Formats: sequence, structure tokens, C-alpha cells
Amino acid sequence: MSGEDKLKYSDEDLQEFKAIIDKKIARAQEDLALLEASYKNDANNGTDDTSPTFKSFDEGSDVMNKEANVQLAIRQEKFIRDLKNALLRIENKTYGICRVTGKLIQKERLKLVPHATLSIEAKRKQ
Repeated sequence: MSGEDKLKYSDEDLQEFKAIIDKKIARAQEDLALLEASYKNDANNGTDDTSPTFKSFDEGSDVMNKEANVQLAIRQEKFIRDLKNALLRIENKTYGICRVTGKLIQKERLKLVPHATLSIEAKRKQ
């Protein structure tokens, strides 16, 4: 029986994926905290000493940075949510099963994208 024929991952495999996901969640939460700190921190970043001609440009780029950081934070929150959902799938042993084909998603893909719910095959058809 090849890996393709298996209907679900073994508990051993699931524990391995859980470890990868836990690590990714921890890192993602650190990144999110940094992003949130950067846009919630209204401290002026030393623009006082720059000449007035550049000040308005700096303020504009600060606003753009803030918006970019907010967007990154939103993406990061979604990523964390997706990872936590993957942990739920591990708990109820449905992890790694493509929601379109019902086949197992390749282990290599899951190691790279542990929150994947589609096999490469299903992803290509999208």
C-alpha cells in the first residue's frame, strides 16, 4: 500500500505536523506582536531633526508604513487562525485530507504549508 492509498495520516505523522504547526504559530504570534507594536506605537520616529522639506514626505510614508503593517497584521491573524484550524483537524484526525479530492495531501506540501486543505491536484484545478 503506497502513501497515496492511505486514507489518513498516522498518529505519529500527526504529532510531527502538530510540532511544525505549534512552532509556526509561536513565530507568527511573535511577528504579529511586533507588527501591532509598530503601528500602535505613535512615538514620532525622530522626524523632528529632519529638514521641513522632507517632513511631509516622512509623515506620508509613516502613514503608508502603518497601513502596510496593519495589512500584514491582518494577514498574520488569518495565518494564525488557519494554523489553529489545522490543529483542530489534527485533533479530529481529518488533517491532511484534501477537501476536494478526499485524498491525502502530500507530506512535503504539508511540511511547507501545514495549514493546506487542498492537494496540489485540487489547487491546480482552481
